[in-house]
Amino acid sequence: MLISEFDYELPPELIAREPANPRDASRMMVLDSRSGRTLNSQFSALPDFLNPTDVLVLNDTRVIRARTMARLERSAGTSREIEVFFAEPLEGGSGNCWQVLCKPGRRIRPKDRAIFGNGELVGVFQEGQGDDLHILELQSSEPVPEILERLGRIPLPPYIERAETVADEKSYQTMFAVHSGAVAAPTAGLHFTDEVVAAIRARGVEIATITLHVGIGTFLPIRTDRVEEHVLRPERFEIAQSTADLLNSAHREKRRVVAVGTTTTRTLEYMMREFGEIRAGSGKTDLYILPGFQFKIVGALLTNFHLPKSTLLMLVSAFAGRDAIRNAYQTAIQARYRFYSYGDCMLIQR
Repeated sequence: MLISEFDYELPPELIAREPANPRDASRMMVLDSRSGRTLNSQFSALPDFLNPTDVLVLNDTRVIRARTMARLERSAGTSREIEVFFAEPLEGGSGNCWQVLCKPGRRIRPKDRAIFGNGELVGVFQEGQGDDLHILELQSSEPVPEILERLGRIPLPPYIERAETVADEKSYQTMFAVHSGAVAAPTAGLHFTDEVVAAIRARGVEIATITLHVGIGTFLPIRTDRVEEHVLRPERFEIAQSTADLLNSAHREKRRVVAVGTTTTRTLEYMMREFGEIRAGSGKTDLYILPGFQFKIVGALLTNFHLPKSTLLMLVSAFAGRDAIRNAYQTAIQARYRFYSYGDCMLIQR
């Protein structure tokens, strides 16, 4: 498959730069993937589209304050200001070595130093890892997430094209956000409010949570013409025993599992592909879902409208069918839906 098959033209004014207020006031397109028919609704009506026997699965990751500014001191003696984006801790390290994206970052060399704040934190660059990623070893006994809480900023996606505000610190977290580690929000969960959750529970729907920390793969573009040649970077997940028990029971009883977001979908389908069931524990998944993928547990998907040529658009195309998604996106554009992280959503039913 060619990357061009997952492209579309989006008028810039349809990129949502502010969240809906209240959250559940966002619009929701309901897509029947079998017929290709769409229905325009509101997210607040989500409970009406759920069955009392359904299990709704949410991602409870919390976005860290991953975006920082630092002074780059070159080993050659020069210095300049750079942005340092903390992607994730280096696997198997002490917790003080992190993969980071820097802007500008092309000329960063090993032994260059990053000075944060008033010198309260210093990092030394190690060998690069490709994909514009650098390894930064931080000279601090304090846990990095705690440092980022002081020095970092909420990492709004660049297409929002504005500086983050105090309001974003709450708006860009889901109401379920508990476990810190994501560098981007699981955006399908941003629409939920206490009122909608109460209505879902009142309908008899059970709610479960998993944790998948949205990683740097969200930001890295596909640089291959053929989508199959792209490699998805692994992301960390954790599943509680109670969630595993509930989902395995639902699967045996042929109850519908409704995944909130592509992150939840990838985690559940990874487990089913690897083990044939949902298992409690932690790990990493690099599952890359393309059209032709056979879904084993997810029966419906709530998701936002995704960027052209993105792995997320490929996932929803796999779930609903390429033609159905292509037509639904064109319908959404004509109906002036709001796109991307702070935008409206789509409920895909199979």
